[in-house]
Amino acid sequence: MSTSLGGVPAPAGAAAAIGRLRRLRRARFAAVCAALALVALAALVLSLTVGDIDVPLADVLAVLTGRADAGTWFIVGELRLPRALLALLVGLCFGLSGAVFQSLLRNPLASPDVIGVSSGASAGAVLASMAFGLSGLAMSGSALVGALLAGTLIYLLAWRDGVSGSRFVLIGIGVGTGLISLRSYLMTRAEVTEAANAFVWLTGSLNGRSWDQFRPLLGCAAVLVPLTLAASRYLAPLQLGDDAAGGLGVRVERGRLALLASATALVGVATAAAGPIGFVAFVCPPIARRLVPGQGAALLPSALTGAALVCLADLAAQHLLPGTQLPVGVVTSVIGAPYLLWLLARAGRAGRSG
Repeated sequence: MSTSLGGVPAPAGAAAAIGRLRRLRRARFAAVCAALALVALAALVLSLTVGDIDVPLADVLAVLTGRADAGTWFIVGELRLPRALLALLVGLCFGLSGAVFQSLLRNPLASPDVIGVSSGASAGAVLASMAFGLSGLAMSGSALVGALLAGTLIYLLAWRDGVSGSRFVLIGIGVGTGLISLRSYLMTRAEVTEAANAFVWLTGSLNGRSWDQFRPLLGCAAVLVPLTLAASRYLAPLQLGDDAAGGLGVRVERGRLALLASATALVGVATAAAGPIGFVAFVCPPIARRLVPGQGAALLPSALTGAALVCLADLAAQHLLPGTQLPVGVVTSVIGAPYLLWLLARAGRAGRSG
């Protein structure tokens, strides 16, 4: 039997090295997830304490434990806490959905705000608001329906004995462009005040959000996040290609539809709660995969990255300019737009070289 330099049999030495590598990867995965969760928690707590009226951390803790006075409860519990929790949950939904889309379609451009799913949600909400006068839960439901209809349309148009990632992206961009045109037309027909309010919402904003927006999103996320994670068992085989996945005994279309439906629904409910916050689903998965290399789709790190990013972006949106609260989508676009340009430039260089 051949031996290594240390006298240990080669197969045993290789197995030990692989075991160490796996333990290191698991440790890094746990450390990264814990760090991202702590960043999101720190941003959430900071958003509860800082504002026009600063609230000491002890008073924030009193609010969370139900021991605060009425004034402190109103500032923290009614104005700041639902907005902070909504930012965290919206970011988690967008980050998770973006990871599913990009991994399933094997394309870094396959983000819901690029391929038209977010446009479907926003078009549904604008149509419900301006054409039918709906608001509240009815408008949120319309955003969800719009996202699901857009996703279904893109899937049907992209189907050619299977779904190619590049074809899905290109058709999604085309469908999204058409939905944006419909949305713009509806806004030109609206009153000036309604159009201005819609424009702020379409930028992606958490301004003025309350428990009325958080509770429905929490209920939907409590169902959709576990469903998405359960469907993720199909993700690794599907990344190998339809033929390879079928050879492994995977029901290809069932798995693909389960993943796409779950990710699309996550986009719909998050968009319904806060508007189409741009680039969160686009930038979070590649950040997460760089933090935990070799972990495949990195769904949990992507979700936590989204939660931390939106919490930090909303904190910046509230306090970056004194006396002005920016829509959180403005801040995320400042982060995401340069990344998109860099990605396209890199793709162009690779095309010229090969």
